[in-house]
Amino acid sequence: MKIMTCPLNGPRNISEFTYGGEFKPMPDPLTCSDAEWADYVFNTDNLAGVVREWWMHTPSSYWFLAERHTVSDEILRTFDPKELFTTRVDFSAAKEIAG
Repeated sequence: MKIMTCPLNGPRNISEFTYGGEFKPMPDPLTCSDAEWADYVFNTDNLAGVVREWWMHTPSSYWFLAERHTVSDEILRTFDPKELFTTRVDFSAAKEIAG
């Protein structure tokens, strides 16, 4: 049985988690081009080695980040997104400007 440690709920069976994709810096939705946004949403680097990924503990709907080695599938650490983010993006403001 593979165990992943949720930063909120502790060690859990991997079946309780949903993969959310590769973590990468989001371009500014107010200033980026459609091509830059499409690249952010649809393309991944698919690197062999240590990557940061979004994961969700499905029963609690808690999203967090994990560092995982893609070759060995070893989960090196999991952590709360607050370690990287200090503010939230207000997408409603971007929608109002875009019209």
